[in-house]
Amino acid sequence: MQSNRGRDTKPELALRSAVHALGLRYRVSARPLRDVRRTADLVFPKERVAVFLDGCFWHGCPEHHTVAATNAGFWADKVKGNMARDRDTDSRLTEDGWLSVRVWEHEDPTVAATRVRNIVLARRG
Repeated sequence: MQSNRGRDTKPELALRSAVHALGLRYRVSARPLRDVRRTADLVFPKERVAVFLDGCFWHGCPEHHTVAATNAGFWADKVKGNMARDRDTDSRLTEDGWLSVRVWEHEDPTVAATRVRNIVLARRG
């Protein structure tokens, strides 16, 4: 687990690069809500948009999640906990006027960046 990066993963860098290429500026690995100890991968504070790039294994992707070969029960509980925390984070953000955007690591970064741009621009005006 120590070798798993908390930020600056290849999918995250690809998404950030694609979003930046579309002309958007954002904060990286920031807490949208001060009282909640959870960070979003991209944060647009003025528009109140938080983007999370979720890993397929860690967050239970419906298309690509695989069952762990060893310690299956532990990992299943871990993923269920992550999914529950994701839903809780989304609801807390919504309650505070934020929009939570979830992107799967397997998504094309250019397509995801376009979706993020459209959401951010819609929140601006």
